[in-house]
Amino acid sequence: MCGIVGFISREHFDECSASLGRAAAALAHRGPDDEGFFADRSAGIGLGHRRLSILDLSPAGRQPMGGADGQVQIVYNGEVYNFREIRRSLEGFGWRFRGNSDTEVVLNAYLQWGVAAIERMAGMFAMAIWDGRHGRLHLVRDRLGIKPLYYFHGRGLFLFASELKALMAFSRFPRTIDDEAVSRFLHYQYVPAPGTIFQGTWKLLPGHCLVYDGVRPATSTYWRSREQIPHSPPADVDEGRCLEGLERQVRRAVRDCLVSDVPLGALLSGGIDSTLVAAMMQREAGRPVRTFSIGFEESGYNEAPWAAKVAAFLGTKHTERYVTAADALAVIPRMPEIYCEPFADSSGIPTYLVSRLVRDRVTVALSGDGGDEQFAGYVRYWMTRAMHGALQRVPAGWRQWLSTRLQTVPPVLASALYQPLRPRLPQRFRVENFPDKWRKWVRLIGAGGIMDLYRATVAVWPLEEVALLTGRTVGPGGFETAFEDAAGLSLLEGLMHVDRETYLPDAMLTKVDRASMAAGLEVRVPLLDHRVVAYAVGIPDALKYRGGSGKYLLKRLLHRYVPARLFERPKMGFGVPIGRWFRGKLKGLLLDYASPAAIRREGRFDPRLVETRLREHFSGENDHQHQLWTLLMWEMWRERWIGR
Repeated sequence: MCGIVGFISREHFDECSASLGRAAAALAHRGPDDEGFFADRSAGIGLGHRRLSILDLSPAGRQPMGGADGQVQIVYNGEVYNFREIRRSLEGFGWRFRGNSDTEVVLNAYLQWGVAAIERMAGMFAMAIWDGRHGRLHLVRDRLGIKPLYYFHGRGLFLFASELKALMAFSRFPRTIDDEAVSRFLHYQYVPAPGTIFQGTWKLLPGHCLVYDGVRPATSTYWRSREQIPHSPPADVDEGRCLEGLERQVRRAVRDCLVSDVPLGALLSGGIDSTLVAAMMQREAGRPVRTFSIGFEESGYNEAPWAAKVAAFLGTKHTERYVTAADALAVIPRMPEIYCEPFADSSGIPTYLVSRLVRDRVTVALSGDGGDEQFAGYVRYWMTRAMHGALQRVPAGWRQWLSTRLQTVPPVLASALYQPLRPRLPQRFRVENFPDKWRKWVRLIGAGGIMDLYRATVAVWPLEEVALLTGRTVGPGGFETAFEDAAGLSLLEGLMHVDRETYLPDAMLTKVDRASMAAGLEVRVPLLDHRVVAYAVGIPDALKYRGGSGKYLLKRLLHRYVPARLFERPKMGFGVPIGRWFRGKLKGLLLDYASPAAIRREGRFDPRLVETRLREHFSGENDHQHQLWTLLMWEMWRERWIGR
């Protein structure tokens, strides 16, 4: 994987050129093997590239890469898995190749077919193509948003980069915080696309292209997951044929992800998705593959024993490392650097730790990310559906009354009452980390329509609390747009569609990309091959959710490779006990950044509300770990990139 950066500005060419090297250096973790630059003063264009060598390790794969006459240049971050197929097509048109990289194939495909060439490509990518023949810059991001791409337009220049830190390296980049983005961050734990934390700076949306002609940027869509969903799903679907088709699609995606000139491995948590990917990878490779997992001292967060059992059954060459609380705590000061935009998913900590473990042994790893958003894997999907159906039969006033009363029950007390009942409950109600979920569940009871109901499951600070904390409301954005776009879909498919448009690229894939790239590791996600996604969204709900749990068809597929006893268990997640640490080892750090006095000095948030949250959490009266973690991540990010 790589890092890309560039600018267009005739007016400030010298100043931007002087900043380009610093901007590329800010992306060195994404490409530690090499760097390259291209500049044309007459056009006002500058391009920079940091290379992580995966395909064609020779100088023939260096970037920026130009066409025969040098008028078209590309900087590219990603992998096009079917590049050999496209290359054969190009050779049929008379194209000849200097090397064996997919970058050269992408460049020549553009020269042959224009931007429409992107529709032929399967993979993950973010790229910039400067076409000097027409004086235009083209930016393209992959269909699911696996690879990131930011851009800024204003003050006489246009900038783009893989990460915000590269934009901030330009001396003319204005670090003007968008107050609305701060509110959105508190609400969602990430800044939703297309916005960023800075005014005038944007994320290119998944499945979108941008063209800049020196006057204004214009974006367009070339792929949408919504368009892959059948308008009228067949009433009678043959389960066997559906299973065979799914296996073909996933096996092809895994096989395509094995294209590499460097060692590969697989991230193995022991869950359904990663186990399926590892099993198919093992079968396709025909030899023991490398698998990796990390374990935790806290039993409620530790899936390592399950991963070890899966690895033993598959016969992989397995590496396991148990990390201590000290290991995880040592990562926290690095979080604002790794996630150079405010980001508050604490599972980024173990994701970085496992990436670092893997990178010591291989350069590329396959993961199982994306299965939940396609096969109803999250508990919140069917919980929302079940509660929506039940709550429609209860008057709104009664729901609000019950929700208000239950919110006074401390999560620790609710957990104490729940644990003795847990063994006797149906499996779908045997959840791990119960206190984390209690507050969300009781808010669900008082929610209104389906959008508000689902929002209550994914929000960190509820809308009304964001307003109290910041003094401003959160306006409509991508979340609401995704719900509008889901009109006409079944409730279950609609919720998955919302996640594919919002949570998946903005939270899940952002977490994996930044954490893995911080370790110099390329992570590939075969379950998010767009052909797999297009097939999966056409599978009826009844083959995704059945018997009180999700991933029905995916489990049937996995059973062909692994016994059910190795994967049939409650979903655990991938996190760390932040709430417990806030009452102990992290209490000092939290108070250093988010004490009422510190909050009062900043002048952005209501210190009285923060003081209440701190007091309730420290006393054990309530569990506010997610809200407090979000505040801590904001304050640490602000100190690193803006100054306290």
